[in-house]
Amino acid sequence: MKHRKSILYRFRMKKNKISFETNFWAHHELENPFEVVDAFFGCESLAFYKQTLSEIVFYRSKDEVYQKECPGDVFFCYTAIRSFLRACSSLRNKSKKWKVTEVSVEKRSILSLASLTDEEYNNPFLVFQNAFADHSLADFEFFLCEVIHLALRPTIVEFDSDLLTPYIHVIKMLDASQLLLESQVEKIKTSE
Repeated sequence: MKHRKSILYRFRMKKNKISFETNFWAHHELENPFEVVDAFFGCESLAFYKQTLSEIVFYRSKDEVYQKECPGDVFFCYTAIRSFLRACSSLRNKSKKWKVTEVSVEKRSILSLASLTDEEYNNPFLVFQNAFADHSLADFEFFLCEVIHLALRPTIVEFDSDLLTPYIHVIKMLDASQLLLESQVEKIKTSE
């Protein structure tokens, strides 16, 4: 993982505009979105987050409580995913400064395209740009709160907001973030 650490050090930000609120799950405040993503996937795997989010979305329309035997786990997951979404909102602006130059052959076979298009796979930053062009950070945070709220209710509640589109964007952001961690990323040289 030497390569992974060297990438993190190159991505130091000059000024963090929003708090990623990582204290609860990472045990300290992280100020760099790439460090947040690294810590996020250091806590649990891509498969875990995708499975958990899918189960939460599924339980929103059931008359059963999700994880009723251990609801604290849902809260822990909520805080981590919320921090992840905040980091992703910062990553949307990075495509003008950074580019993916190479994905290692062994990693390429593990992730494949997943939910990404060929274009998004070649430039994962497009995923963040597209997601936040369609929805604000507040929209994604509302989605997360709403699906968790509905999944933790013992009864089915009608809802009038679109929960499917933000869900698809979050799944794509998870895949794109994993791809960034597994890729060679370099700063784009500007000619001035």
